[in-house]
Amino acid sequence: MTPLVNAPEQEIVYRGLKRYNYRALGERIGQLASALADLGVEFGDTVAMMDWDSHRYLECFFAVPMMGAVLQTVNVRLSSEQVLYTLNHAGPKVVLVNRDFLPLLEEIKDQLETVEKFVLITDTGDCDLGAIPVAAEYEQMVEGSSSAFEFPDFDENTRATIFYTTGTTGLPKGVYFTHRQLVLHTLVDLAAFGTTAVQGRFHQGDVYMPTTPMFHVHAWGLPYTATVLGVKQVYPGRYTPETLLELKEREGATFSHCVPTILHMMLTHPASKNVDMRGWKIVIGGSALPKALAKAAMERGIDIFCGYGMSETCPLLTTSHLSLALLSDNMDYEIEMRVTAGRAVPLVELRVVDPDMNDVPRDGKTSGEIVVRTPWLTQGYFNNPEASKALWAGSYLHTNDIGVLGTDGYLRITDRLKDVIKTGGEWISSLEVEDVITQHPAVSDVCVIGVSDAKWGERPMAIVVLKDEFIGKVDAEGLKDHMKAFVEKGIISKFGMPDRIIFVDTLLKTSVGKLDKKTMRIKYGS
Repeated sequence: MTPLVNAPEQEIVYRGLKRYNYRALGERIGQLASALADLGVEFGDTVAMMDWDSHRYLECFFAVPMMGAVLQTVNVRLSSEQVLYTLNHAGPKVVLVNRDFLPLLEEIKDQLETVEKFVLITDTGDCDLGAIPVAAEYEQMVEGSSSAFEFPDFDENTRATIFYTTGTTGLPKGVYFTHRQLVLHTLVDLAAFGTTAVQGRFHQGDVYMPTTPMFHVHAWGLPYTATVLGVKQVYPGRYTPETLLELKEREGATFSHCVPTILHMMLTHPASKNVDMRGWKIVIGGSALPKALAKAAMERGIDIFCGYGMSETCPLLTTSHLSLALLSDNMDYEIEMRVTAGRAVPLVELRVVDPDMNDVPRDGKTSGEIVVRTPWLTQGYFNNPEASKALWAGSYLHTNDIGVLGTDGYLRITDRLKDVIKTGGEWISSLEVEDVITQHPAVSDVCVIGVSDAKWGERPMAIVVLKDEFIGKVDAEGLKDHMKAFVEKGIISKFGMPDRIIFVDTLLKTSVGKLDKKTMRIKYGS
């Protein structure tokens, strides 16, 4: 790898527990491959990884696919039944498992169909194996193996990785990518983030710290990009706001990415008051970025902006980088652009279409489904031909997201198809209503869902978390009065005013930190 030559002394850091350079990374990748081969891993086999974000995960990102094996990144936040299904469906021969997840594996180990060996991951090196028959401890296994592994040459279309995405219905679906697709995605990352004039650049002088799980779309592919750049990399392990803030301050992180929930946790944590966040570039994805949260970030000096994609797209499709002409002293104007999905990155063909696959007008108003084509999109779901056919209907990948395109090429996501609220013949964007509610100073978090209504079919309902200092001081009528001003300005339709507003302590989230609207519809919709 080029960074091993150009940046051999650059650091890779895991919390306060491990620190080594790129030269050592190259050696450890070879050692890991040798160790896995000694465990019986061969070309075409699958190796499953169950760990928090760590240097070990980065080593697996390279060693396993470079062997010609397939890396399964296991979503450790799924239920034990879902983890069992994904492991049996992908069929790994070896599972690398952090001690924290041994209880989960103990629950399902007797039902695993293909797993032959387990490798224990610990931060202490101790080998108390519990009830799982562990073949080796990760660090001892790596250090005891040769770095002189001879990586084979093979077709670039060989499958490299697989992970599972959970939808609103049915079993998790396996999304897979080839070596060619991962390389192309990495190159486009370099172009998209490295060629912007000023704002949001990711370059060789940065310090990279991911705050998106590495089991989720390869942490958006950016660990590969960071490694190609040869930058310092900081891996936080299990996410807690205090850990992320401490690492940002101590290691000087300058480029990160996360879902809005993580950003909100960091900005509202008491420790954030003592952290200088100026110049920290943070890409937001996974969920809509509320304007109020974007403003709070910018007021702390964070260069906040959005990216858009999905598990099936590897994931990058668009970024909301601002040109020099759009950068200004007007924060409110900038926020309007920064919270959009942005413009398509190189090699992405992105369309907004009606149900007949005709392009809708690019007027910034007419909505339709977003469909895409690029060279790095998954070609289907693993061993699921029916779902694959639906995903690629009409020779374009269907995102199931609703959006509008402006004449400037900026994409605005207005909702997920499943989350659009259909009331009295009108479609209401739950995201737009949420954005309006979050602009009330008392609101910490909000989710808007559609609930059944005998007269209108569906009506919007808002589930609100108040900031601690406003609990008991703001009621539903107060929030509705706030929303009326946006109705009068035409920002949202009068039909978007929720009939019901309820207050809760926390909102339900998915395993990757998104609002779990499916579960909230079940819980609160009756």
